[in-house]
Amino acid sequence: MSYLLYLQWKPVYALLLLGVTAVTYYSALLIEKTKRPKRILTTGVLLALLPLVFFKYFNFINDSISNALSVIGLNYHLQGLNWAIPIGISFFTFQALGYLWDVYYKRQGAERDFLTYALFISFFPSILSGPINKASLVIPQLKSLRPYFDYYKAVEGLKMLLWGMFMKVVVADRVALYVDTVLPSYMNYTGTSCFVASLLYTIQIYADFAGYSMMAIGVGKVLGFELTENFRRPYFAVSVTDFWHRWHISLATWLKDYVYIPMGGSYCSKLRNYWNIFVTFLVSGIWHGANWTFIIWGCMHGICQIIEKMLGQQNCNYGWLGKTIKIIVTFLIVNFAWIFFKMPTIGDAIGVIYHIFDLSQPMIVEIKSRHIFAFIVIGTSIMFIKDWFDEFAPSKLKLFNSKHICIRWIAYVFVMIMILLTGVFDAGQFIYANF
Repeated sequence: MSYLLYLQWKPVYALLLLGVTAVTYYSALLIEKTKRPKRILTTGVLLALLPLVFFKYFNFINDSISNALSVIGLNYHLQGLNWAIPIGISFFTFQALGYLWDVYYKRQGAERDFLTYALFISFFPSILSGPINKASLVIPQLKSLRPYFDYYKAVEGLKMLLWGMFMKVVVADRVALYVDTVLPSYMNYTGTSCFVASLLYTIQIYADFAGYSMMAIGVGKVLGFELTENFRRPYFAVSVTDFWHRWHISLATWLKDYVYIPMGGSYCSKLRNYWNIFVTFLVSGIWHGANWTFIIWGCMHGICQIIEKMLGQQNCNYGWLGKTIKIIVTFLIVNFAWIFFKMPTIGDAIGVIYHIFDLSQPMIVEIKSRHIFAFIVIGTSIMFIKDWFDEFAPSKLKLFNSKHICIRWIAYVFVMIMILLTGVFDAGQFIYANF
């Protein structure tokens, strides 16, 4: 069924999914049998990465070489690819590579049943945009019998589906109407409008991606499976380091386990540790997309974490006022980094930031539709209030989990009505489906 759903998009690309699955499946079996597993690992990793590099990075590498050679007067031109990137390729490739490395490091035994392993790689709730699951978490669940319907797990899953849908269509897609109007034409708007649009994009990408992850995990729960947690209220982080303990947790864990720690992690000299952090987030930037803007975004996060580590500011030791200030500062740093993530070129990103700090313009927010902006404020406020209580007073506001059935159902119906009345249902795919 997972493959049938994947075939709905571009059927031929299911062969790439099958190819990555077969390569890592047989490589893992050979790693357990051979006396020289490193060669098998290297071959398996390179073969599994080949489709990702070819489809996602060929044009980027080709254009970068062409531009570099043109600077010294050499003409180089190779026809680029106009094919669409296979959907979810970054996610299922990294999941397969994580499994292969786990077998190599003996954290996970090689799976003998090909169908079970193929389902782990292609599992439909998480293949498009994660979370990036570990084999040790999911494969045992796939192989275990579920002789009865788990009512309580299904209820939890449906609650996550409902709230994830709210985050996606009421918050993210509604916010996108303003963001996608202002930022692509930033020169036609005031710097204040651009700043508000950048703040709203920060909200949009969180509501969009966390909403998807919540729905994916919720679908898994309805079917009886537990998937990896992917978000933990990242905009209440007290540092960029703390942000990455809360944002896209499955990717951050993958990078820590398969990039940061193998390079030496923190068990090395300070300079080497700083280099390990920088390379890890350089890889994060490259993973997100074939564009220099993503690379700069990743480097910014790496450099901020290095500075925090040098100053000992990864955590907060300054009381509630200091914590509040650090949350605001971290949010603003992350917000300005998102500008590079959003804009198509480095020049556009710098142009938006310059425009924001251009004090010669009037400090007004240009709003073409007040009712759309009112819906943005309402939806965002509801999401913020829920996240605030979940973070700082989890026992105070338990609407979905109230012991009183009337309160629970009032909350369910209210969220459903908000979705139906203010949701945007023609906004297209999720942001992270592009990665």
